[in-house]
Amino acid sequence: MNNNMKNMIDMASGRKKSELVLKNCKVVNVFSHEIIEADIAIAYGKIVGVGNYSGEKEIDIKGRYVSPGLIDGHIHIESSMVSPVQFARAIVPRGTTTIIADPHEIANVCGLKGIEYMLNETKNIPLNVYIMLPSCVPATPFESSGAVLEADDLEKLIDNPRVLGLGELMNYPGVINCDDSVIKKVNLANEYSKIIDGHGPEISGKDLNAYVVSGVKTEHECSTVEEMMERIRLGMYIAIRQGSAAKNLLSLVKGITDENMRRCILCADDRHPEDLLNEGHIDNSVRIAIKNGIDPISAIKMASINTAECYNLEKLGAIAPGYYADLIVIDDLEEFDVVKVFKNGKLVSKNKKPLFNASENSSYDVKDTVNIKNVKKEDLNINMKTNKANVMGVIDHSILTKKVVRNVNVEDGLFKSTKEDDVLKIAVVERHNATGNIGLGLVENFGLKGGAIASTVAHDSHNIVVIGDNDEDMLMAINEVARVGGGITICSNSKILKTLELPIAGLMSDLNIEKVSEILSEMLHISYEKLNVNKNIEPFMTLAFLALPVIPEIKITDKGLFDVTKFDFIEINVD
Repeated sequence: MNNNMKNMIDMASGRKKSELVLKNCKVVNVFSHEIIEADIAIAYGKIVGVGNYSGEKEIDIKGRYVSPGLIDGHIHIESSMVSPVQFARAIVPRGTTTIIADPHEIANVCGLKGIEYMLNETKNIPLNVYIMLPSCVPATPFESSGAVLEADDLEKLIDNPRVLGLGELMNYPGVINCDDSVIKKVNLANEYSKIIDGHGPEISGKDLNAYVVSGVKTEHECSTVEEMMERIRLGMYIAIRQGSAAKNLLSLVKGITDENMRRCILCADDRHPEDLLNEGHIDNSVRIAIKNGIDPISAIKMASINTAECYNLEKLGAIAPGYYADLIVIDDLEEFDVVKVFKNGKLVSKNKKPLFNASENSSYDVKDTVNIKNVKKEDLNINMKTNKANVMGVIDHSILTKKVVRNVNVEDGLFKSTKEDDVLKIAVVERHNATGNIGLGLVENFGLKGGAIASTVAHDSHNIVVIGDNDEDMLMAINEVARVGGGITICSNSKILKTLELPIAGLMSDLNIEKVSEILSEMLHISYEKLNVNKNIEPFMTLAFLALPVIPEIKITDKGLFDVTKFDFIEINVD
């Protein structure tokens, strides 16, 4: 028995004072589903006892509630558009002490180097960052990504203690149809007793059984109670998502019962800077759940012990002897306002302000990732045989699109936007290997007038996506994001109005999150007020998802216009 263990036993028994005692707590017990008035004794970063204790150092909690630290069951750090260190600065003060991160965005750009960057950058921060290895790089064969990761590549990292398994398995047809490449990845996870995350919103019946028998354990794409229940019955955990793009909590909360609550966890998936700073992270999900009828202790369970048990994270997610002292102090359970955060027994945040500084390592291997062939104005021409065209219909407040046929303006055999029509040109420019691939399409209900917006954030392969009503501004926007090594830019009347530089893989800024949020807010104002973008959409998020060919009904990649329902490319022209 080592000295630490002897000391912990002595402290737990009361024979010796603990290093730290949080006095006068209302302890949220996720095991017994009750609130217990007690002290919490802490030593060596762990809880040694819950009861009546004295310590070398004591902090009076003054009757406030103390809960286990919150755990995000599925998150893409890259969607915050800031580095992992800056992401931690935003979410730790909100009570999140552990995340399950899927770095498939940066992996689609940089491959294994991107995953290694995420592991290295999260070593020395007061946040547990566990990694799920991206299962779909590239996401589909219908687009060009910056890397290809097969099972042999993933095996190089699978045994890392912070790697929990295989990330969201979007290629569910590959599982169901026993695609060799997919099955090798599934077998790799199973051989190492690792977890497999799901991503199969459309699967049901025997196909769902086939998906689950492969080892898939979680699902974060449920949008209806029926989908949720079918998966719970098959033993899956449901990660209820409340992100910036997709928000499913209000729909799914109606299906949560005392009986099935322990199979439900909370996740953000994608969360943008302004939402993290203004609304919060998992604490926001807990508040929403409580306000919509979920008992506060149940909501906390979904954000702590349920996730810990789902991902086999021992000694996390509860307040009990031997558990890590990842604790949050809350003024009021109903409002769930986090006022203090302890990580491994150390105070790391107070009044939503981080009390830690973490250095950022060199990101050299994940910079300078924009590599395009010279784009000429004529490369953006859309040749039209008739004035009828297949058009992507943007849906308000959604990442889904609808496939519509529209009469469009044609001049000298080429499509031209007009002030009267709400049809814009969109292009995806391959930006990893300078192939020269450019996919072209048309979009309605985006609402932009008098300019263009371009971005290197274009899920999931992250090529350059640009939308505009004239070729001159579109070309200038393409060249601007290439010039700065990745980012988001707005152009109007042949002038760059504002650019957010994202030098880390063309996905993340090296600025602090407050500055990134400030720049994005200014760019949103410009988009809505100067370029007349539809105010029922978030332009940068919507643009990013217009390039994702796994979300119905119609999308655009660097290889062309893609009909998701037919799972094949289609022509812009309609005969």
